[in-house]
Amino acid sequence: MHRTVLITGGSRGIGAACVRVFARAGWSVRFLYRSSEEKAFALTQEMRSQGYDVSARCCDVSDRAAIRQAVKDILRADHRIDALVNNAGTAHIGLFTDMTEQQWDELFAVNLKGVFHCTQAVLESMISEKQGCIVNVSSMWGEVGASCEAAYSAAKAAVIGLTKALAKEVGPSGVRINCVTPGVIATDMNAELTQEDLAALEDETPLMRIGQPEEVARAILFLCGEESSFITGQVLGVSGGLVI
Repeated sequence: MHRTVLITGGSRGIGAACVRVFARAGWSVRFLYRSSEEKAFALTQEMRSQGYDVSARCCDVSDRAAIRQAVKDILRADHRIDALVNNAGTAHIGLFTDMTEQQWDELFAVNLKGVFHCTQAVLESMISEKQGCIVNVSSMWGEVGASCEAAYSAAKAAVIGLTKALAKEVGPSGVRINCVTPGVIATDMNAELTQEDLAALEDETPLMRIGQPEEVARAILFLCGEESSFITGQVLGVSGGLVI
């Protein structure tokens, strides 16, 4: 069966891994990116050269009108969106007392409001089809909080709450909504960590290593597939046991 997935923040990190994993599993992949045009183009060319149906579109998830137009165009071309992966995110590290209102608003605009825009944009068609899967990418810090990442932790905690509440609301319509909470993953978001910091985090992780984007992507693919057809409203930690 032809299946289409929409992935936000798909040009790098966990998003790019999702693009590759879903495409190789036979999905048609439509992904959004905000600023990494060269990476988005390279990823699209890479996947198309291997015969996969992948396309990219520049779109800011915090722009409601742009998201609605993107979803409308995808539905016109593909007729349905079977799965949405709300992956786009941004981080801020620093003392809470030093954070400006603008920094707070920008972080929530992407990490939380972006999930609102994208989810609302696809739900109408999913409810009409009486099927569909949405996976929200939160963070282990949304479960336990992180010092000097208060706003990020708050936004990601809100994503978890939204996942659980919305799963109850749209479950009767056949739509499933789940959440993954990655731990320390080898992505650009963690590139600023020193080798000493990474070594300490590895020591704290029961599996004694940093996670790879593909490991998160495979968990997301599972939650969008038939193998998880009776799973909704759940939070799946992909943290190597760092948060238990």
